[in-house]
Amino acid sequence: MKDAAIVTGRPTPPESPGATDLHGRDRHQEGPRNVVIMGAAGRDFHNFNMLYRHAPEVRVLAFTAAQIPDIAGRNYPAVLAGPAYPEGIPVIAEEELSTYCLGVRLDEVVFAYSDVSHEEVMHKASRALACGADFTLVSPSRTMLVAHRPVVAVCAVRTGCGKSPVTRHVADTLRHEGLRVVVVRHPMPYGDLAAQAVQRFASVQDMDDARCTIEEREEYEHLVEAGLVVYAGVDYERILAQAEAEADVIIWDGGNNDTPFFRPDVHITLCDALRPGHEVGYHPGETNLRMAHIVVVNKADDARPEQVARVCVNAAAANPGALLLGGASRVTVDTPDAIAGKRVLVVEDGPTLTHGGMPFGAASVAARVFGAAQTVDPWPHAAPSLRATREAYPHLDRALPAMGYSPEQVRDLADTISATPCDLVLSGTPVDLARLIVMTRPHLRVRYTFEDAPLPCTTGAPTETWGNTPDTPETSGRPDRHGIAEGTGLRTTLAQAVLDRIMPLVRKGID
Repeated sequence: MKDAAIVTGRPTPPESPGATDLHGRDRHQEGPRNVVIMGAAGRDFHNFNMLYRHAPEVRVLAFTAAQIPDIAGRNYPAVLAGPAYPEGIPVIAEEELSTYCLGVRLDEVVFAYSDVSHEEVMHKASRALACGADFTLVSPSRTMLVAHRPVVAVCAVRTGCGKSPVTRHVADTLRHEGLRVVVVRHPMPYGDLAAQAVQRFASVQDMDDARCTIEEREEYEHLVEAGLVVYAGVDYERILAQAEAEADVIIWDGGNNDTPFFRPDVHITLCDALRPGHEVGYHPGETNLRMAHIVVVNKADDARPEQVARVCVNAAAANPGALLLGGASRVTVDTPDAIAGKRVLVVEDGPTLTHGGMPFGAASVAARVFGAAQTVDPWPHAAPSLRATREAYPHLDRALPAMGYSPEQVRDLADTISATPCDLVLSGTPVDLARLIVMTRPHLRVRYTFEDAPLPCTTGAPTETWGNTPDTPETSGRPDRHGIAEGTGLRTTLAQAVLDRIMPLVRKGID
C-alpha cells in the first residue's frame, strides 16, 4: 500500500506519521489554504488583487513589509481586499514572520517584491520552509493584465539603471508620431491605500493635492513636467481601464527591477554597465532580462570596455533572441561653470542609493564631469533619520540620498543639507527639491537624458536586427521566439526599434 500511495500521489492519512507540521499542527486541516505575501507595498498588493482576492480556496493572513520605511503596522483595507476580508488584511514587518508563523497554520509564503539578490531570496525561502510553509515565486504571466492598446514596458535588472530617461525618450518618440501617450507607473502607495486606489497626475498641483512623498515625486514629476499624464495606485485593473480611454499607446514605467503588470508588446530591459554581473544576480531582474524584446546596456559610455563586454555576454547568453543596444545617460545642468572648483554636496535619488545599492548617482557624475574640487562628506552632519538610513545601507559614502517617505525624513533632509559645509548643492534627484524644502545654500538641479551609444563589444552579443510585426507585408525572414522577424535590416537606435514594432499595431489596432 505504501508503494501504491507513492505511485498514485495519495496524501498521507491524517493519523499516519508526517501528518503534522514541525509545530504539531494538522497539515490536512480542512479549510482554505493559509497564505502570507512577502512584499514592499507594491507587487504584493497587485498579486493579491490578481490571484487571491476572489479565491475562496485561499486565505491571505497578512502581508509583510520590507525596504520602505513606516509601511508596516497598517491594513490593506476591506474596500480593496474584497468581501472575504471585512476587516482588511494586516501588514506586518518582515522580520516578524518567523514569530508570526508560530501562532498560525501557515501553508504558503508568496514572495512578491523586487531588487533582491538571488542569495537573499533563498534565505527568505529557508525561513519560510523552516516555518513549515511552501515558498512560492509567482510567474509574471499570471499577473499581467491584457491591454486593448499597445504597451511598451520599460524595466531593468536593478534599481538605478536609468529607466526614467528611457521612459521619457520612448514617450517623446511616440508623441513625435502624433500618438497619445499615457504612462502607468509601478505602484508606490505609501499613504492612504483606499484613497490611492487609482491616481492620475497631470500637473504638479495634482502631486501636491495627493501629498506625494519625495520618492513618489521622483517618479512622477519629471514625466508631468514633460507634459505626460501619469497613472499609479493600487488597483491596476481600474487604472488600465482609465489609461486606455485617453491613450493610443501605454508606457509601463517599471519600479525597481520588477516585471510589468501589463502584457507588453515591446519589453525593454535596461542593464547597468557599471554593475556587470548584476543582470544575472538579482530577482526578478534576471527574469526581465530573459523576457525582454530589447536589452539596453546603459551607461556604456561611462564604464570600462571589459565591464560592458561582460554585460553583453551575460545578456546574450540569457536571451539570445533579444535586440541588444547600447545607451548613455547624459547629465546636464543649467550653469556648468558654477560647479568648477567648488566644494559640492551631492544629493541623489533615494532608492538608487539605498536598495539599489549604488554608491553614487547623477549628481556625483556631474560633479566629476564639470570639475568640482571636492564632494563633501555629509554624514558628520546628518540628522537622526538619515543616520539610521546609513546604518541600514553602510555602502553609502559621500552621496546623500534624498529620503522623504515621511515629514520627519523631509525635515531631516533639509536640516542635513543646511548643516553640511559646502559651496554648492548638486541635486541629482528627479524632483525639484527647492519646491519641497528651504534650500539655504546655492544649488543646481542635475538632469539626465538617454542617448543611443555604440557597444564596444560584439563577441557573444546578438546581431542588432529588428523586424516588423509577423503579419505585415514587409516582414522577411523567420520569426524569432518573440514573434519578431529576423533579417529585416539593421536598427541601431532604440527609438526606431520601438517604432518598428509599435506603429503596425497602432495602425491596425489590437482589440
